[in-house]
Amino acid sequence: MLSGKGGTGKTFVSVNLAVTAKNAICIDCDVEEPNGRLFLKPEESVTEEVYTKLPQVLEEKCIGCRKCVDSCRFNAMGFIKNSPLVFPEVCHSCGACSLLCPTGAIYELKRPIGIVERGRNKEVQVITGILNIGEASGIPVIQNALDTKITEKSIMIIDCPPGSACSVMESVQTADYCLLVVEATIFGFHNFKMVYELVSLLQKPCGVVINKGDYTYYPLINFCKENNITILCCIPYQEKLAQIGANGEVASEKDDETRMIFSTLLDKIRMEVRE
Repeated sequence: MLSGKGGTGKTFVSVNLAVTAKNAICIDCDVEEPNGRLFLKPEESVTEEVYTKLPQVLEEKCIGCRKCVDSCRFNAMGFIKNSPLVFPEVCHSCGACSLLCPTGAIYELKRPIGIVERGRNKEVQVITGILNIGEASGIPVIQNALDTKITEKSIMIIDCPPGSACSVMESVQTADYCLLVVEATIFGFHNFKMVYELVSLLQKPCGVVINKGDYTYYPLINFCKENNITILCCIPYQEKLAQIGANGEVASEKDDETRMIFSTLLDKIRMEVRE
């Protein structure tokens, strides 16, 4: 589940599809704002801490060769006053610096950056990645959340971060099909095109859900026609859905019309994936 920007309804579609599918695994990879659990309310949750490795320098072993600094393609190391200096905020924990150090002057320490929660809501397995505040990259948390076994009969629904950054690419790497959620507005259409470009580059089949689609926005409709993108569903804005969401409830469990919408959408996605 992807969207060009936050607030489009990506989580709304994810949790409703998961509840409709029943035997599903719903993974929230929107690690900076994981909201799916607010609606699914998983029980018996188990929490696992996620770490990265941060290089440390033993100054007494450093000979000033600068191999650690020169090897860092993320510019996470500098050389100041004849000693390497690590910038933790931009370190990608690739390990190149410690690997190339000829004297063993660099070692790595585990640094916690977030957690992954695993629980259940009836027949839905709920997995939530949560990044610690202030961390620059949520990719290790996303990788941990996606490290989940799936049976042949279950469906995995991945709620991606908004936008088209590296964290989104990481989230959709193993996806069979991408569902693009878009608002029928100029802003929504602009960001939708960036997400569509991403899934096209990754050669992922995709379809579109127009959320809060109260009127026909022809630039979006025409773009989908020109690029042969299937519009699977259009969900109009309804005050009752907003009220159900404000109460932290899942709409397809509370409203028959919404249940039918998502049941039909799930059938269409299955057909698209088979094709």
